[in-house]
Amino acid sequence: MTGRCERVRRARLAREGGFTLIELIIVIALIGILATMVIPNMRSTPQRAKEAVLKADLHTFRDVIDQFFADRGHYPEDLQELVDKGYLRALPEDPFTKAVSSWVPIYASDVGQEEDLSSKGGKRGIYDVKSGSSGVGTDGRNYNEW
Repeated sequence: MTGRCERVRRARLAREGGFTLIELIIVIALIGILATMVIPNMRSTPQRAKEAVLKADLHTFRDVIDQFFADRGHYPEDLQELVDKGYLRALPEDPFTKAVSSWVPIYASDVGQEEDLSSKGGKRGIYDVKSGSSGVGTDGRNYNEW
């Protein structure tokens, strides 16, 4: 009797001990389905991160230019003047062009800010800054329009 009980116990343990092939296939299929849903979202993550950096840099530029104008009564002649006068530690790198020199300044005379021209003796000052990138954002607008 002892031998038969031992065989029954071993057979029961063998049935309860692991997963069946069907269970494993179902789990693998579910993992595959979830992965196909997540991967497209992950592909645009680096671009969205760069866009967030660009928006933050443009906001900082515009804020600093406004502070410069409020303190000095005129707009800066170039972006380096913001660094030289202590408004920025360094010019940020455009996240899409990977260059500091690609920022496109918008001058006060180009947008009708004539008070800047009269206070600086006719010199043009930077009123706004745009990105030098020609890429298109996830919202459909060009980066150089932000």
